[in-house]
Formats: sequence, C-alpha cells, structure tokens
Amino acid sequence: MTQPVSSSLTHVLHELGHYLPAQSPLKDFVHHNTLHAYQHLPFHEGIQIASENFGYKVYWRLEKYRELYHAGKINDEILDRIITEHKGAEKLKHWKQLLIHQAPQEFPEPKVGKLRKLWRENYNLNLDKEVHNTLFRIVSSYLDQGIAIWKFPSESKGLLSAVRILEKNSFSTFIKSDRSRELLFSTKTRLEDLLILLVGNEERYSQYLFDQQFAHPGWSGMVAGLENHPERLLDKKKVSLHDLIFLECLLEIDALDRRRGTKWTALAKHIPSEMPGIFEASQPSEILQIHSLWQEAFEWTYYDQVIRGLQLSHAKKVEKDRPSFQAMFCIDDRCCSIRRYIERFSPDCQTYGTAGFFNIPFYFQPEHGKFMTKVCPAPVDPIHVIKESGAKIRHEKDAHFSKHSKGVFGAWFISQTMGFWSAIKIAKNIFRPGPTPAMVSSFNHMDPKGKLSIECMHPDQRHHGLQVGFTVEEMANSLEGLLKSIGLVNNFAPLVYVMGHGASSVNNTHYAGYDCGACSGRAGSVNARAIAHIGNHKAVRTILKTRGIEIPDETQFIGGLHDTTRDEMEFYDLDILVEKNRLLHANNVQTFEIALDFNAKERSRRFNTINSKDDAKKIHDKVKLRAMSLFEPRPEWNHATNALCVVGKRENNRHLFLDKRAFLNSYDHSIDPEGKYLFNILKAVAPVCGGINLEYYFSKVDNQQLGAGSKLPHNVMGLIGVANGMDGDLRTGLPLQMVNIHDPLRILITVEHYPEVILNAIQSHAATYEWFINEWVRLVCIHPDSKNAFYFKEGQFFLYQPVTKQIEKVTNLDVILETTSENLPVYLLA
Repeated sequence: MTQPVSSSLTHVLHELGHYLPAQSPLKDFVHHNTLHAYQHLPFHEGIQIASENFGYKVYWRLEKYRELYHAGKINDEILDRIITEHKGAEKLKHWKQLLIHQAPQEFPEPKVGKLRKLWRENYNLNLDKEVHNTLFRIVSSYLDQGIAIWKFPSESKGLLSAVRILEKNSFSTFIKSDRSRELLFSTKTRLEDLLILLVGNEERYSQYLFDQQFAHPGWSGMVAGLENHPERLLDKKKVSLHDLIFLECLLEIDALDRRRGTKWTALAKHIPSEMPGIFEASQPSEILQIHSLWQEAFEWTYYDQVIRGLQLSHAKKVEKDRPSFQAMFCIDDRCCSIRRYIERFSPDCQTYGTAGFFNIPFYFQPEHGKFMTKVCPAPVDPIHVIKESGAKIRHEKDAHFSKHSKGVFGAWFISQTMGFWSAIKIAKNIFRPGPTPAMVSSFNHMDPKGKLSIECMHPDQRHHGLQVGFTVEEMANSLEGLLKSIGLVNNFAPLVYVMGHGASSVNNTHYAGYDCGACSGRAGSVNARAIAHIGNHKAVRTILKTRGIEIPDETQFIGGLHDTTRDEMEFYDLDILVEKNRLLHANNVQTFEIALDFNAKERSRRFNTINSKDDAKKIHDKVKLRAMSLFEPRPEWNHATNALCVVGKRENNRHLFLDKRAFLNSYDHSIDPEGKYLFNILKAVAPVCGGINLEYYFSKVDNQQLGAGSKLPHNVMGLIGVANGMDGDLRTGLPLQMVNIHDPLRILITVEHYPEVILNAIQSHAATYEWFINEWVRLVCIHPDSKNAFYFKEGQFFLYQPVTKQIEKVTNLDVILETTSENLPVYLLA
C-alpha cells in the first residue's frame, strides 16, 4: 500500500486525467472529441493552446489550403468575407496577402517535453528509452484481457501490490538498484518522496508529470480511463494513474542509479529560470491565425452549397398519398446513400433517420455470452436488460486458435503439424477470401431465431440488478418518443421497416468503431427487432391511440439489419406477417437488393481494386469478398468524409446529392412547436456526430500524434489497444487507413425550426450548449416558413446570405460516380 498523495498532487493527477486521451478499450471503441479537454474554450483558441502546449498539428498545412484555393475548392468571395468578418474591411488586403503569399513558418516548440529533455542534456541519458519498454510490458501484462496464458499475480490489490509480489518472488527483477527496491517495498514511500529525488522543486512537479505522462499518452490515458470506469474491462483490474506514475518514477530512479550511480541530482538546479510553465497564457500566433482563416473559408465554401441547396427544398409539391412502405434507418452517414437508392427504385416509399438505438436503451445478454453488452449511447446508463434464449451457438471454434499453441512442447508439435495447414489456409484466404472464425460479423450479434425477453412479465425479476424487459407503459413511451421525434404520426404504410446497422471485417482492430455509435459500438439488430416487436404490440397501440397516434391494424413493423461493409440485409420475425404483407415484403426485398447493388457500386469508386464501371451486381459480389479479405486494411471507409448533419423533414433534403457526407435525422417542427423532441435530438447529435467528426478531423490533420498512424505496424496489446510493434505506446485516435479520403471540416448541423425555439433548446442543457457556443460544431437554422438561413455565433442567430446562387442539377449521377473518387459538390437530383 502506498501513502496518500498531497492535495496539490491530487489536483495535478486530476488535471492529467482530464487532458490525457479518453479512448476506451478496443471492444468499446466509440468516437469522441480528441481534444475534449479544451472544449470549454472557443474552437480556434482551444486548439491553438493545445498546439502550443503539446505540439499538435491542428490545421492542414498552409500549402494544402493554397492548393485548394487555386483549384477553386476554397471560394474567393467567401475567403474575402471571412477575412473581413474577423479582421475588418480595412485589413482585408493585408491579411489576404499573408494568407496567399507568406512563407510557411515552423510552429513553436511545445511546452510539454522541455523539462524532460534536461535529463538528456545534462546526463546524456534518454529516460524514455531506459524506462518505457519495461513499463509498457508490465502494464500490458497486468491489464491483459485474454492473450496471456499466465495471469499477473494479485491483480485485485492494484498494480503496485502486484509488482511488489512479482519482484519479491521472481528470480529476475525489473527494478535492480538497492535504493529503488527499498523505495518500492517501503510502505512509507510517497509519490512526493520520489518527485523530490527526481525534480527537487515542488513548483515544477506538475510540469514534470505532464512531460512524463505525455511521453506515452496512450497507456496513461487508458489507465486514467479505467481508473474512473473499471467496467470497461471484462476481466476487471484495479489500476490508477497514481500507481502508474509511482511505478514509472521508481523505474526512472532505478535507471539513473544504474547508469549514473551517485553522479546525478534532481533536475531543479538545471531548470532555466526563464523556462515557461505549461498552460501559461499565450499571445495570439499570427501563423495560427492565418491557418484559422483558411480553415473557416474552407468550411464555409462547403457549408454555403449545403445551405443554398436546403433553401431550394420547396421547389416541388410533395405528394401525401399513402406510401408503399416506410423504413427507419440510423442517422449514420453510411445510411445516407442506401436511403437515396431505396427512394430512387421505389419513389413512393418514405425513409426516416433516427439514432440507431431507436429510443430503447438497454443491455443485451446473449444466451451463450458471459457478459452483457450496452446497446445504447455510451453516456446513457440503462436500467433494463433484454435476455436472449433459444439461440444457437454462433461463434465457430477453430483448432488453429488454441492455447496449446503457446506451450513449449504443444507449440512445437502444433507448429510442425497444424502450422503447415494453417499457412496454406491463410494463403488460400488471401487469394480467395471467405468466412473464418476470426471474422467479426454484424449478423452474429443476435440469433434471428432466438427469443428475446422484450416484454417485462415479472417486474420483480432482476438480472444483475436490472429489470428484465420493458413494461407495456415503458414500451408505449419509447415508441411514442421515437415516432414523434421523426414525424411519423399518421399515414402509416402497410409495412414499416426498422433497420439497424453493423459491419463485418477480418483485419480490423477498430471493429467497434464501424458498428453503430448509438449502440455503443455494437450492431443495432437487437434494438431494431425489439422496437418492431413493440410497434406490433396491441396493448402498446391502444395506449398510443389515446395519445394521438393511431396505427392501422394492417400495418406491421419489421426489424432488420443492414451490414454496411458487405451491403447485405436480413429481416427478423417474418413469420408474423399476414399473407398480404408477406407478398408486399417479397416485392420490397427486390427493391432493397437492387438498392444494395447500386450502393456497393457507389462505394466502390473509392476502392482501388474494383472497377466502378462494371455491372452493379458484379461489383457487389466483389465488395462482399473484400469485407472478408485478410489483407484488406480498410474493409469500408466508415465515417470518412462526414461533414454535415441535417435535422428536418426528409422531403426537404431528398432532392439533394450529399455524397454520403451527411447524418440525416428526420424531424417535423410542426409536431414539436416547443422543441421538446428537438432538445433530445440535439443533446444526442452534438456529442455523437460532433465526436465522430472531430476524431476524424484531428486524426487527419495530425495522424502521428492525434491519430494512430498506419495500421501496418500495429500489434494488439492485451486486447485493449494497438501499439507499434511489441513495446510501443498505445496508439489513440484513428489509423491512417480510416482517414485517407477525409476532408477535415467541422460538422455543420442544420435544423428546420424557428431560431428562438432552437436557441431555447440548446441553452437548456449546458453540456450541449458548450458544443455550439464554442463552435466545436457549427449550427445553422433553416426557417420553416421563409427558408432564410441563420448561422449561430456568440449566442445568437444572424441572417446568412449564401454566395452560391445555383446548384448544378445532374441527370447522369451514375456516370459521375464512375469517373471520380474525389469528394463531390452538392448536386440537385433530377
């Protein structure tokens, strides 16, 4: 047991935990704002401070902006407008000259890391090289979730206790010097005692610890996150940032004693008096201001097209006849294109977008699974669980995946026998990809033939303290909220599809980031099946009728899942369909299959190994094989190119081609005059879509520090994260192969409602308002009557006049898609 730290160090540890990356283990990988610690500041101010403190690249290179400008992808009139707005009309010429012609400058040296360099300068010793390999191996082994055969000793007592037991009972040791071992085993040793030896000046403790921990932000951030959220690990481990720092300080003292003996002293006497501290106030940087103006112009060049396109939405009258069918999808940007093709091949249908957990938060307990999984947004704490029963085992076993291969004798025997056939199997899979036990398939999340405990039959029944299933009243409340939030309260079609989404891949450690973010990185199959069951429930319909929503008896809900990687769909509980609806469904399936073929063809324009000019069916077959390919580092592009979230009626954006860049959330302001449902939408859209967008943004502009670098050297560490090689720091953010085609734009959220209602909605929740007031996401109101646009800035809405006057109308979109892999402008669809 270690001694408690002082209140001042407690504050430093808290601050460290706040600034370190907040990435979860691989199984719960959910997108978030990489620079969340600066979100209380205006966007440009916050990222400038982050750049100055940590050396992050927070914008594209100056040459890139100028290249876009000369190529016409940054509008000259918009650039002038941005400079005038921020610097004044009298300084337009001066700043434009700087933006276009000033020679690129080097960014200043980051503040974090300066103190740590003094060890090298004064003692010719690289402590990172001396300490990190050992530290990472200890922490990785301690937190291991199933790769290692032997468990770390005494995990329940914490990291330091486990290390002490290991050191006391092992033939070889990590910590070798007498003084370091004495400090380790003494119960009186405090963290302050170690810092006195290393730093010697209490005023510099904070800076030293920031230098130390940000030399490996991946492992430090993971430990800080697990300290606060131990439930993120299936195999629970007690760990704390304090213990990690304590261990690292011991290893540093040990390295200094071994390498320099008694010829070293604390850093205090070597620290220049003029060395600035971290987080000291900084002066506005001209080079960063130049970048920020370019970034604003780049973003508004795209926003301007979108706003103009949305203003043209009422050019034709929308028919109100009963639709052939209705289909709800997740708001996910990957659903943008499949909805467009379904509407193209069935013009009389209606599609809707909503968060893919479909307003029913719960845990899912698979019948043959040891653990429950959360299938709702990560910040939500469900009080319900849905249990599966009557399901078949859906995860195949393979003799090649065996613990026996890790033993001395078993490994030799297996490598000489099964190893030979394994090599042949891998070679075959490279040239002829096919399903393997290593494949992660969205269709395996739930057995379609299994039973789900959706309805609560016994309110007293509990599973791990959670209510099993939902009461009829709870089901009615969830369905009412879902239908009213998307504007589907009347004119129901004979069939209403509820389509969750997921992804399948083989070579993808970040697989959870490809599934539904609204389901905490899981497939949305259980949610879709559950809400369809609720929609078909007679007692639920009776309650909804008293609340103004009358669902016809002949209307039936069908749950389903769209695999966005393979572009396949499956549907659940079809045996309940009446004969008439069974025939309608069979006809609709043909529409879906054609739409999936064309969706795969559109996606293929960004796949170098597929000829996009081939027949759609032929391309789709290749896309399916691609998802199972072991050598494919990008089974799909996921959220790459996301830049937009549209909150409004589908009929007001159905005429636009948005190139899979938009999250589409259906919403009818006339049903929600006070903005009650709008508040719930924006409360989810800002952190979920904003988090996705900003993780892509920062992983693109600085893939080495804010992203995960290339996938090629990645090695899975303890099933927790990935590192370069065997002894590297955990890589946070997104790998290069996920962001190659992404343009780093902050997401624009457009909302159809009156400005005062939107303002009231976002101001009623401080955490949501912070996203908008500090412009980490951008907000534009489209007035439902006049179609005027108003942009949100500094707490109020201002009228926006688009520079774009006309949006090009295309009649040959398929040809355009076949001939380019670039991001396309906004088009009007013929």
